[in-house]
Amino acid sequence: MPVNRQTLDGPTLASLAHRERVEWHDHAVHQLIHPSSGVLQVSTPIGTWVVPPHRAVWIPATVPHAHQAQGPTEMRTLVFAETVNPLRLDRPTVLAVGPLLREVIIALTGDQHLGATQRTNLERVALDQLRRVEALPLWLPSPQDARLRDVEAILREDPADQRTLAMLGAAVGSSERTLSRLFRAETAMTFPQWRAQLRLHHALTLLAAGYPVTSVATACGYSSSSAFIEAFRHAFGNTPGRYYQPPGSGS
Repeated sequence: MPVNRQTLDGPTLASLAHRERVEWHDHAVHQLIHPSSGVLQVSTPIGTWVVPPHRAVWIPATVPHAHQAQGPTEMRTLVFAETVNPLRLDRPTVLAVGPLLREVIIALTGDQHLGATQRTNLERVALDQLRRVEALPLWLPSPQDARLRDVEAILREDPADQRTLAMLGAAVGSSERTLSRLFRAETAMTFPQWRAQLRLHHALTLLAAGYPVTSVATACGYSSSSAFIEAFRHAFGNTPGRYYQPPGSGS
């Protein structure tokens, strides 16, 4: 996996088309990535995150990462020197973005006429807000063992695959007991927990592309739309229909 070092001197704004990908790279600075519209799927060597408009992802300095847009996406980024880490995080993390932080990010990345004092004040507000934000458990860990990667490839190809771990083990040449132990050791999740997270991540990308809830439920292996909605609400605190609405957009 070749990784290119990209230099960032300040805030950025990029418009990405549906499925457009930014290949593997890293930065010498910390980066806060926020899609003000659309959805980003962010990949790192240890896992993936799905980031809708009311979320952002913190990427620590020197961590390799890649992005892919789900739907037309406005990707906005703020940068922070390696010595400035208001979140005190050493790995990528998805964050809740409230209305004030969202507007500050938009102003810093989109207004070319900000004066130096205005920009400094907004940067202080951003730092203050970042010290208060909530980190969210939206990470899908990527296993390293070759057998687990084979299982991952099968389920990414078809998240609705209903085979048990024993059946998947037979397909990849391993026992259920071995795979179960490896999932716990490498992802800190049981296999059912990990598969549930994978299905929810896939659901997020399909919803971002405009698929209806009933189709998403079927594609992700849920027995019914109501079962999908309940699992989604439990994981993300909202229904699929409301999840992508940015703060302040109403019901």
